Amino acid sequence: MLATESKEQYLTAFNQSRSTRSASGPSWLEELREAGIASFEALGFPSHKNEAWKFTSVEPISSQSFVHANGAARSLDANEILSRSFVDAESCRLVFINGVYAPEFSRTQDLPAGVRVQSLAKMVRQNDDFLSAHLGRYARYQHEAFAALNTAFVEDGAVIVVPERCRLTQPVYLVFASVAGERQVMSHPRILILLDAASEAKIVESYIGLNSGTYFCNALTELMGGRDALIEHYRLQQEGDAGLHVGTLEAELERGCQLTAHGVTLSGSLVRNNVHVVLDGEGAACVLNGLYLGDKRQHIDNYTEIEHAKPRASSLELYKGILDGSSHGVFNGKIIVHKDAQKSDARQTNKNLLLSANAAVNTKPQLEIYADDVKCSHGSTIGQLDADALFYLRTRGLGLEEARSILSFAFASDVVARIKIDSLRQRLDDYLVARFRKP
Repeated sequence: MLATESKEQYLTAFNQSRSTRSASGPSWLEELREAGIASFEALGFPSHKNEAWKFTSVEPISSQSFVHANGAARSLDANEILSRSFVDAESCRLVFINGVYAPEFSRTQDLPAGVRVQSLAKMVRQNDDFLSAHLGRYARYQHEAFAALNTAFVEDGAVIVVPERCRLTQPVYLVFASVAGERQVMSHPRILILLDAASEAKIVESYIGLNSGTYFCNALTELMGGRDALIEHYRLQQEGDAGLHVGTLEAELERGCQLTAHGVTLSGSLVRNNVHVVLDGEGAACVLNGLYLGDKRQHIDNYTEIEHAKPRASSLELYKGILDGSSHGVFNGKIIVHKDAQKSDARQTNKNLLLSANAAVNTKPQLEIYADDVKCSHGSTIGQLDADALFYLRTRGLGLEEARSILSFAFASDVVARIKIDSLRQRLDDYLVARFRKP
């Protein structure tokens, strides 16, 4: 299918649903959707000519016809959803099936006063003024095709608001489960997270595929951190073997705000993660931790961009990849230090472990520095398991596969150990032990 034809599918689908939406939704939201589809029409799907997509083809997405699903297409098991997404049964959570809120699987009791954890669609029906002031404000949908597509088809998702000086002691989970039916389905979840001054929260987004069918999940998160807020954001992906996923995190941090964002990709056919953080206040700080595991013919692309816009901001980035089979990994990380961002401190590292001769990775760490009083560094490595370490373990009586498993787990655990939610870290450890243990 030609790129122009694939683009026309979405333009046609948007036009077909325009009359129904405009009759039931607020005018500001329809204007936002119209702006989104106009941007997508102008941008089209990205190609290899776009430097940010040089090593990733979106043909698996653009060449297929997807339809919007209407939530749960079949009877689903709540225990399976919670288990697959590493969620505690008693946790606060919003669950979405094919992008549609599923209250029967969700739990929002016992939240502190003033905290809002709600379905986006419900707030739209209430015509909440809060949404009109914030939704679409932080996303760069004018310049990013998939963000534009999400904005054009925004229907449901999650909204989390934490008021000033409020500290959430327990994490909030957002679970997005995709269930492919007879037809290939797509969803465009939208998440809006706002933390006011001196507030604190841990938020976990979990994306899972519940069967082997083909689907497309295009998720977009807008995150705003107020002055001196403390934010831990987690994005965990366990898409199906034929699942196609594009996920975007757009974050803007005010003075003194600290964001730690973890991205963990465990499965999926094609996965693209976009992370864009703007350090827009003096003393703001962000830490980006990433782990991606590839196998078979899986393709995983991590694109990160950190902008130091104000003085004395700091960023620390560590992404690690383990690639087996014929999988392909991509890391493209950019740090931009603007002219007025003096005294910036930025460090970026990407490390990759290739477990097979057919696995491949493209890595491109980048620095753009326009200030003259900064500390910045970046680097990347690509290698195989250390032969001396393998030999040492085998002389201690371990078999080759067991030794490979131990060394692979040690490589990954450097990132997993940084996760501060104990139950999530333990479940990931258990998952990695089982995955690296060859049958």
